[in-house]
Amino acid sequence: MGLVGEVLLLPFAPVRGSAWVIGQVLNEAERLYYDPATVRAELAALEEQLTSGEIDEEEFDRREDELLDRLEIGLARPAPEK
Repeated sequence: MGLVGEVLLLPFAPVRGSAWVIGQVLNEAERLYYDPATVRAELAALEEQLTSGEIDEEEFDRREDELLDRLEIGLARPAPEK
């Protein structure tokens, strides 16, 4: 983009910057949500809730299925770049 284009788009710089920040926050939230270590910790906590009687078998099965789906997606995702 040339100098004229940059000058014309200058009023939109805050919007473009905000969109970039929102994208970065979304990427990090998604990374944490699908992180296999996080999902495994949640599975362990879920099993503890079942054994302590906080939740019943039906609730355990429903939430376990959701967590296993997340784990499968997390394991299939490419490793993050460092």
